[in-house]
Amino acid sequence: MLNALTIDLEEWFCVSNFEKIIRREDWDSLESRIEMQTEQILELLNRLEVKATFFILGWVAERHPTLIRRVAEAGHEIACHGYAHRLIYDMSPDEFRDDLRRGLDVIGETSGQICRGYRATSFSIRRDMQWTWDVLHENGITYDSSIFPVLHHRYGEPDAPRDIFEIETATGTLLELPLPTIRLKGRNLPVAGGGYLRLYPLALTTWAIRRINREGISAIIYIHPWEVDPDQPKPDVSKLVLTRHRIGMGTVLRKMERLMNSFEFSTVAEVLDRRSGVEM
Repeated sequence: MLNALTIDLEEWFCVSNFEKIIRREDWDSLESRIEMQTEQILELLNRLEVKATFFILGWVAERHPTLIRRVAEAGHEIACHGYAHRLIYDMSPDEFRDDLRRGLDVIGETSGQICRGYRATSFSIRRDMQWTWDVLHENGITYDSSIFPVLHHRYGEPDAPRDIFEIETATGTLLELPLPTIRLKGRNLPVAGGGYLRLYPLALTTWAIRRINREGISAIIYIHPWEVDPDQPKPDVSKLVLTRHRIGMGTVLRKMERLMNSFEFSTVAEVLDRRSGVEM
């Protein structure tokens, strides 16, 4: 079973947990660490000969065009993470359209690739927001990976399918690739990405991916560059928020290397190509 490795390319200060204390207009004044962080990930991927899908934030692409070209020239798939890292349910349809198009324009210009895929900030697309799917497809997006079939205070659609499914839009069909969960005691439990990857023991994550694969589901793994950097600045947030943000940072690269040696990973595009012809 082929799994997808995805990287949400954003700076440490872009995360939703910090949006109440770090204003977007101040982002340019903060220490950028994304090039150093991403180079560590690229080195690991190159050494293990694994290709990944990079969901790139337009704001980052605008300021680090050389880094984006480096990712593209290494053979990785380029996809869109929007422009300004805003929660989708806090935007109007017109604001979302503008954010998407601005992101697509700068990412396409810097990478030389056309984005087929999209991932929303903090998985903030909801299934009852039909207009988001319509806007994505009308702007050339053919797949999305924003639905997390879990219950969470910021995101989640616990009743959503756990495997790839189709969404009909005004202009055609969009494929949705949900984030990975396992089914236990009638509930979906999140695994194998972000804070869950950092928090869970490697043995538990490995077991979960094997279980997902046995169901015939490709696990869509996700990490962020800031998750490999324990030396990043510590903003003035509550101890709980800071702990959640930083827990397990020193383990991510080691865990990723072990997982890539244990399972087959590639881009989202390759996962979809391999599953073409399969009823989804």
